[in-house]
Amino acid sequence: VYNHLGPSGNYLGRFGPYVAPAPGIWGDSINLDGTDSGEVRRYILDNALRWFRDFHIDALRLDAVHALLDHTATHLLEELAVETFRLSTHLGRPLSLIAESDLNDPRMITPRSGGGYGLQAQWADDIHHAIHTAVSGERQGYYGDFGSLECLAQTLGHGFFHAGTYSTFRGRIHGRPLDIRRTPASSLVAYTCTHDQIGNRALGDRPGAYLDAGQLAVRAALVLTSPYTPMLFMGEEWGAGTPFRYFTSHPEPELAAAVVEGRRREFGEHGWNTEDVPNPQDPATFEVSKLNWDERTAPEHARLLDCYRELIALRRARAEVSDPWLEHLHVTYDEEERWITLYRGALRVVCNLGPDPVTVPVGGRPILWWDEPTVNRTESAVLVPGHSFVILESRTGATRSEPLV
Repeated sequence: VYNHLGPSGNYLGRFGPYVAPAPGIWGDSINLDGTDSGEVRRYILDNALRWFRDFHIDALRLDAVHALLDHTATHLLEELAVETFRLSTHLGRPLSLIAESDLNDPRMITPRSGGGYGLQAQWADDIHHAIHTAVSGERQGYYGDFGSLECLAQTLGHGFFHAGTYSTFRGRIHGRPLDIRRTPASSLVAYTCTHDQIGNRALGDRPGAYLDAGQLAVRAALVLTSPYTPMLFMGEEWGAGTPFRYFTSHPEPELAAAVVEGRRREFGEHGWNTEDVPNPQDPATFEVSKLNWDERTAPEHARLLDCYRELIALRRARAEVSDPWLEHLHVTYDEEERWITLYRGALRVVCNLGPDPVTVPVGGRPILWWDEPTVNRTESAVLVPGHSFVILESRTGATRSEPLV
């Protein structure tokens, strides 16, 4: 976390010019471009390199890089990428930098030779939002622009939904298109759950608290058969029933009260009942957030865990599933009947997001499913149960030639 320092126990500013004069979005920001910032930057660079060199870490996830306030000619991220590559060459093993960014800016993952920062990957919140809203129906807050299958198909096919388009949540044009001919989809990390997307909900409730098992399986299929690098959040793979709530242990009473009030005010603005928001300072808020590992063997959880294992095994076994080039991905959908199909080489991933069975005009031999589908005699269509998916293999092995959605 190089973008801000927490308000509790933060004494770094007493030892040098580590803190910038102007605060950031979370309080004190770090001095990356002000007077005497050179040694501050060196401290950050050396810290990152030490994780790689001394602790044998393979990759670093860099927190909220959009909050790095750096106006120098060589951005800190680019400088870090240069030094990481040098260390990687010396150690003889790959080292990766993964940015968490909400900018939808391809420069993060564009090589330095192409004018970018040269990071290996970045998180893709738009993919999360597109999948989450299409499956759950939620539209509050920053989900407002998402939800349709058209949005889901567009995002799966291009990585970013907001790519030079108007964002109603931000009230402005946001993002820039990803060049899918040059940037592999594996440079974007896709997911259906993260610590933020769960922990920053009012109740910290996981998707299993408001979605059925079939919907969870559909979400998994969309991520694990996509061209992107998939990421799982702890407990997601068995549909953990425990919440993951925001918890703190600030010793300062004033700060603790401010955190509680701030969260309740924020969630109140999004329509939540503020009285239901757990107190982050209450030890019970932490205790209830611990995983219950015994859940994995319960029938309803074990079935979902098996589904995740089968999807991951398929991804490892079939090169077309992990193919990172978006030019090879084709997507069709029916907004009214709530189905969407991903064409991955000879495989067709058919997802029914609606509650009722639907006939999808896609043929092939079923090789993996949530609820058993029914293929017609000519193998030209498949009946998919509600809230379910099926992966079909074309007997001809042909790939669709229609334009990318």
